[in-house]
Amino acid sequence: MKTIVAFLVLFLSFHAYAQNPKAATLRNILLEQLRTTHNEKDWFVPISVAVEGLTAEQASWKDGSGNHSVGQLSNHLLFWNKRELLKFKGEPEEKFSGNNDETFNNFDSKKWSDTVKQPDQVMIELEKLVETVDDNKLQAWASEIAHIGTHNSYHVGQIIFVRKLQGSWNPEKGVK
Repeated sequence: MKTIVAFLVLFLSFHAYAQNPKAATLRNILLEQLRTTHNEKDWFVPISVAVEGLTAEQASWKDGSGNHSVGQLSNHLLFWNKRELLKFKGEPEEKFSGNNDETFNNFDSKKWSDTVKQPDQVMIELEKLVETVDDNKLQAWASEIAHIGTHNSYHVGQIIFVRKLQGSWNPEKGVK
C-alpha cells in the first residue's frame, strides 16, 4: 500500500511539474511585471482596470487634502512610461525641467480619453520591446524595467485609494 501511495505522489508531482512549461527567465519575469501593472489582473489591479469607466470630471476630483487626482496620477504614469519607452528605443525624449510636480500638474481633463488610451499603447510597445530585444540589452535595462512595474503598481494603488474616497470604485473589480 505504501508503494502505491508513494508512486501516486511521485506521478502527480511529475504531472504538476509538466503543467508549468514556462521557465522563469528574466524576460518572462519582466513581461509579467509589465503586464500585471498594465492589463492583467493578478495580485493587484492593473492600470487599465483602475481607470476604467471614469469620466473626465471624476478623473479631475481631489479630496482637498493634497492628494493628486486620478487624472494627475494617470498623467504622471503616462509621462514616465512614455519617457522610458523613448529612451529604450533611442528616440528623443520630451523636454523635462526636472521638476516632477509638472508630470502630475500637466493634466488636462479635456484630454482624459487620450490620457486613458495612451498608457495602453505605451505599455503594449514596452512589452513588445521586452519580448524582442536581445539578451544583452535586456540585461542592461532589467533594473529600469522592473522599476517601471513597481512605479506603476504604486501609483495604481493611489488611484484606487482616490477612487474609494470619491466613491467611484467598484470593489468587485478587485480591491475591497
